[in-house]
Amino acid sequence: MHEFFNRQIKLWGEQTQDSLQDKKVAIIGSGGLGCSLGIALGASGIGEFILVDFDEVGVHNIHRQIGFKVGDDGKYKADVLKELMESRCPYTKVTAYKESFQDFAKRDLTFDLIIDATDNLPTRAAINEYCINKNQPWIYGTVEEFHGQVCFFEKASYEAIFVVNDRKPNGIACPIVMHIASLQANLAIRHLTGLPVKKDILYYLSFTDEGVLESKRFKLPTK
Repeated sequence: MHEFFNRQIKLWGEQTQDSLQDKKVAIIGSGGLGCSLGIALGASGIGEFILVDFDEVGVHNIHRQIGFKVGDDGKYKADVLKELMESRCPYTKVTAYKESFQDFAKRDLTFDLIIDATDNLPTRAAINEYCINKNQPWIYGTVEEFHGQVCFFEKASYEAIFVVNDRKPNGIACPIVMHIASLQANLAIRHLTGLPVKKDILYYLSFTDEGVLESKRFKLPTK
């Protein structure tokens, strides 16, 4: 196993790498963000993943949801991503729940971390409420057009910052999805390995009309 994770062990040592085998992470959503998160974290040595998504792969998903290929359309996204993650790493177990987050929350399972990879505000609000009630850390991410946001929520509340409605996102291309998922994955792996992570900071990344990549951060209010 240590040969498989050789380059990571150089970062944080064998003991920390071995500790990842005891970690359990839930990724809510197996679309654009979920695929990139699954690929980025799935072969890191985290022992167990839970995927929650009731949707099926559509042809229009494949260009930005990098876990899927032509021929996967009609299959459950969570099932396809599970198979990909387990095929890339023999040291992780993935369980796919093909249901809504609201139904999944009734299972009352426990995790080291929940990662939001959804594409709608009501579900994020439900994740926020669940995590507040459970005192559960979670990582938020959203993408649209050429901008995105990421936050590691610990004491702040998503609903105290954002207006929750059923608005659908505008157009999007693959690279910004991968970029935001990468930031989420970096926060996740730092947290799970015990490295410092600044919590309740909202990161906003965007391109200006002139094509300049800007990064801003905002300290969120906490109780």
